[in-house]
Amino acid sequence: MALIDAGLRGALVAVLILVVLVLLPHWRHARHADLVRTGIALSLSSAVQAVSASPWAEHELRCAVQAPGIGISLGSAVLFWLFARAVFEDGFRLRAWHGVLWAAVALFGATICLWWGWWPALVLLRALPIAFAALGLAAVVGPWRVDLVEKRRRLRGLVVGGGASYAVVMVALRIGAPNGTLSGAAALGDVAMMLTLTSLVAWQLLRPRVSGLWDEDVAPPPPPALPAEDPQDRALAAALARLMGEGRGYAQEGLSLASLAEQLGTPEYRLRRVINQGLGHRNFNAFVNGLRLLEAKRRLADPSERQLPVLTIALDVGFGSIGPFNRAFKADTGLTPTEFRQKALADS
Repeated sequence: MALIDAGLRGALVAVLILVVLVLLPHWRHARHADLVRTGIALSLSSAVQAVSASPWAEHELRCAVQAPGIGISLGSAVLFWLFARAVFEDGFRLRAWHGVLWAAVALFGATICLWWGWWPALVLLRALPIAFAALGLAAVVGPWRVDLVEKRRRLRGLVVGGGASYAVVMVALRIGAPNGTLSGAAALGDVAMMLTLTSLVAWQLLRPRVSGLWDEDVAPPPPPALPAEDPQDRALAAALARLMGEGRGYAQEGLSLASLAEQLGTPEYRLRRVINQGLGHRNFNAFVNGLRLLEAKRRLADPSERQLPVLTIALDVGFGSIGPFNRAFKADTGLTPTEFRQKALADS
């Protein structure tokens, strides 16, 4: 069993190093730098975890020798959460406080020799992986309904079903193990699960058919046209344009992909494909809010509507309240609606 365990851990470390080597040339990628960096950090951290969690290390090494590896392994929980956000949240950006949070968690794990046996710290040690697995799960599941990228939607299922389940199972095994040390069979199951999940995620992210993820220009290419041989998609695209144009479908408060598909009499998957592949949008909410903001900017710049309150325009284009409208408008233009109106009317 020891030889099998060592072989699996060697294979896992090899896969993780391969992932790092593939990602490293894209460290400064114009669009996906944060995804690349979190992926590299998680891969390196997981490689350390694979070695430090081996039966030999846990049974033969003194606590002081194991402590750095334990700290880095505990920090992997933070990196999993950040990686999930980087993959599934368009516009996610790494912040300085993310690094501070990782360092605090890793430092807590690395000082295990100082507080081992103190039950509040042990509870925290077991709770942290579950908490960050839950945060990662929320980052994956939260935008699922509005995600228009089919490949990424499939990857969500793998991360949800695999990554979160792994974290919960391993914490449960650690809690039930004497002194938190895994038995030979449990350690073998641990590395087998890690190798399987790592290989699947690496394949999804790095296989040739998604290599365009790393080769995009700084300026994204124009949206691809719908297949000329698919008349249903072309008809749906035309109906969507009418509803969201002259029909002002975007102005419906709480508009969802499901309700829009029902209005158009089409399955969700087909509407998702038309908006993503035909119009080039990756997120349904961003697609709808883009139309709302476009109309809002037109009306704010219209001298005949200069006396109309900003709130009235916000509600009329489909925003439920002024707060989300102001935030979306500022993110899109860099100006508040009032500043935009004043500038537009002064220029006119």
